[in-house]
Amino acid sequence: MPPPREVPHFAPVRVRGGRGWFVQHRRQAVAAGLTVTAAALVAAGPQDTDRVRGHPHSAPPPARAASPVAGHPPGPARRAADRVTAPVRIADAAAVRLLRPGDRVDVIAAAETATGGEARVVARGARVRMIPEPLEGAVDGGALVVLSVPRATAARLAGASTTRRLAVTLW
Repeated sequence: MPPPREVPHFAPVRVRGGRGWFVQHRRQAVAAGLTVTAAALVAAGPQDTDRVRGHPHSAPPPARAASPVAGHPPGPARRAADRVTAPVRIADAAAVRLLRPGDRVDVIAAAETATGGEARVVARGARVRMIPEPLEGAVDGGALVVLSVPRATAARLAGASTTRRLAVTLW
């Protein structure tokens, strides 16, 4: 075994450039990380049915061709410009609590008489856009539902709601 010797003194080892890439380009690295995070959040973001209920500024998604549903013939494809958003007061507030944005409903108008009366469907396959929260102190009965319907159907809904009680049936 050789005798112990003293370690010679030498200058510290330095990486070329002085500092690492991340330290030198910290701002660019943070910006790149935030961009990737934002893209991931947008890709996994809320869908149409995930909107906050009753949010007054939630825009409806573009209209799509109606799909066939048992008992209902498929309707013509409509452009978004042909559809309007119509607020409708449904007489039975408990029935409205069963609805969720994205549901499809038929709206039925019934005459308010003690002996019954006639009932007719005024809107078929209307899409529920939102259900606003009821205002405190409102005593006029029923509950408000915002529907997406063709412009002509919105006019029929408005006319029927002035003289008749409206009800909904879920598809």
